[in-house]
Amino acid sequence: MKNKNIILGVTGSIAAYKACDLVRALQQNGFVVDVIMTKEAGKFITPLSLQSLSNRKIYLDMFELIEEFDVEHIALAERAALILIAPATANVIGKLASGIYDDLLTCVTSATKAKIAIAPAMNDNMYQNKIVQENISKLKRFGVKFIGPRVGKLACGKTGCGCLEDIDKIVKAVKNLIL
Repeated sequence: MKNKNIILGVTGSIAAYKACDLVRALQQNGFVVDVIMTKEAGKFITPLSLQSLSNRKIYLDMFELIEEFDVEHIALAERAALILIAPATANVIGKLASGIYDDLLTCVTSATKAKIAIAPAMNDNMYQNKIVQENISKLKRFGVKFIGPRVGKLACGKTGCGCLEDIDKIVKAVKNLIL
């Protein structure tokens, strides 16, 4: 697994702060981690935090000016051994299931031939919503692997199924997918 490239997609969930621990854990297991943050993720965690931990550029915008020309979403998609979206919101799951590719993360996901894994994190009512469940089923039919969620204390204060899976379990699943 040494030097295998993981694209970590971080979306706008309160669980985005756990992406810092996830970056570190993936690196400790020999992975090179490139992070793509959605605009909404930046409301919960800063790009500087993830850049400091990953020691790599953080990708934010599909239309960012670049120093050397490389169609960014295609180049990222091609070098990925795996795309891991963690935490994944109902919104990004819905966009992927519907073929809506309107930001860097969804474009990279649509352009890759690598495996895709999604670790959902959202309120339990959102997770159990029939449309969200249908979107998850659709993505599973297309070969997307889901990691979690787990039952735990939610941001709203109640306990339910919607918490981001434990970091060690996410890393174990990633290792199993790449082998």
